[in-house]
Amino acid sequence: MKAAVITIGDEILIGQVVDTNSAWIARRLSEAGAHIVAKYTVGDRADEITGALDDALRVADAVVMTGGLGPTKDDITKTTLARYFGMAMREDAGVLEDVSAMLSARGIEVNSLNRAQAMVPDGCRVLLNVNGTAPGMWFERDGRVAVSLPGVPFEMKALVTGQVLPLLLERFGQGDAVHRTVHTSGIAESVLAERLSGWEEALPEGLKLAYLPSPEGVRLRLSSVSLPAMQGRALIDAGFAELDSLIGPYLLGDGEADTAKALAGLLVGMGKTLSVAESCTGGHIASMLTANEGASSYFLGGVIAYSAGVKESVLGVAPEVIEKYGVVSGETAVAMAEGVRRITGSDYAVSTTGYAGPEGGEDGQPVGTVWIGIAHPGGGYARKMRFGKLREPNIERASSTALNLLRLLLTGNPDAPVAGGVS
Repeated sequence: MKAAVITIGDEILIGQVVDTNSAWIARRLSEAGAHIVAKYTVGDRADEITGALDDALRVADAVVMTGGLGPTKDDITKTTLARYFGMAMREDAGVLEDVSAMLSARGIEVNSLNRAQAMVPDGCRVLLNVNGTAPGMWFERDGRVAVSLPGVPFEMKALVTGQVLPLLLERFGQGDAVHRTVHTSGIAESVLAERLSGWEEALPEGLKLAYLPSPEGVRLRLSSVSLPAMQGRALIDAGFAELDSLIGPYLLGDGEADTAKALAGLLVGMGKTLSVAESCTGGHIASMLTANEGASSYFLGGVIAYSAGVKESVLGVAPEVIEKYGVVSGETAVAMAEGVRRITGSDYAVSTTGYAGPEGGEDGQPVGTVWIGIAHPGGGYARKMRFGKLREPNIERASSTALNLLRLLLTGNPDAPVAGGVS
């Protein structure tokens, strides 16, 4: 099955709303074996909607659209699709009943705009929306399918999971497209590509490799879209099985793996705990950890010690350490980590102190210089990192690197070179 995704809304085009819908839909369709051939974003204008639909139906078997199904005048998707497919509008009793019950439960009187939500093209298949007032709509023409869904993410997701995907699989069957992604951390994209050049050249025909870099690391995706699914999956699994011998210390895992999840798995498996002391990262490490369900089983807490005074008074960093070595130093980083470990009673602790930017580099250390401290039952040490000049990426890189350095320690690779590391 070839599939395309269309998102509709002026708010998306002007950047007022970030389009997360198309990424989520494409991911779910890909998991069903669909080959995603195109994505479109258009405004709330009939000619743009129909133009995108024309293009999409030329290249795809199934088109999933979101947006423009609300009760206000700027929401024109439903009437545009009725004209496009040559259908009149009718009132759907089931939709009206659901809308009325939903609004009544919230103490809202049904008005003409709400009632209009029950108007649907008379030849479409109505997909009842139990989480909202705008129903989904399923259209078919010349063996191809177009599905229109509300743009509210939680409404759209429930419709896709509960109705659209089962219907598409029933209509077209499981597709042959297979994708698998593994996550790495601590190795630069160029170094990774060089190390994997021979492996990449030896990949079987029909497999495609993609490098997907981010501040946290590089994801490697192998895809097969032209081979039978079982054959493609077997070749992908065999290819990735070879990575451990090539880049083992830097592999986090696949699926939804990231640095925080990989570290969490190790800590839970070992029955150990963690605390953090953050300066330049300002709580970002703690946020990464607590974003994961079950973090309370291994994460005890942290201290944001942004000033030298808080480093001294709360974490117990000796004033002479800061005076002699500076607030951005390995000695201060280790003292911060040891301090928060002592305060919380955790088994391990990580700390950050540095210049996130865009200004602030002192003592001959440029913006992007970050010291990361590690404290553990046997002592402590620090690693000096050199990132870039942009504040946000520096905070993200410092945070993920701090967690990755502890991960490397726990996996027996404390001295492994990491991207950005300074000797």
